[in-house]
Amino acid sequence: MKIAIYPGSFDPVTNGHKDIIDRASRVFDKVIVSVLENPRKQPLFSIGERVEMLKMIVTSYPNVEVDSFEGLLIDYAKQKNSSIVVKGLRAMSDFEFEFQMALINRKLDSRLETMFMMTNNRFSFLSSSIVKEIGIYGGDISELVPCEVYNIIMRKLREES
Repeated sequence: MKIAIYPGSFDPVTNGHKDIIDRASRVFDKVIVSVLENPRKQPLFSIGERVEMLKMIVTSYPNVEVDSFEGLLIDYAKQKNSSIVVKGLRAMSDFEFEFQMALINRKLDSRLETMFMMTNNRFSFLSSSIVKEIGIYGGDISELVPCEVYNIIMRKLREES
């Protein structure tokens, strides 16, 4: 069974993330979408909130589960019996960082492969940071985030502004 891990901050989840989940679910037997607890970042949403939002958008995918982790991705992958990491790419700037991460993960664990998926061009401009900024200033994010979580995201953004 080919188990892939799709790690990320998902703060908040966007339609770009959902696109990668959808496509990865068709390629792999099982996809674990996992929220990384990154102590270097100051997230808007808690780990629990991000996990719950992701669970809401993957209900129609029987081979997708949602989880969270902290620490090294290689250790998490071993724990989940996975040797595949899926990363979405929007632009060359994403590639440079993700390529470096893939190389170091491969150095730390030679069995770990990183599969890059180019985002759908409809979402190539989209990031969680952009969604937060637009939403905090009252802009319309309804076409940028999954409809299942739009109200949750807007409520949180209103609290922050």
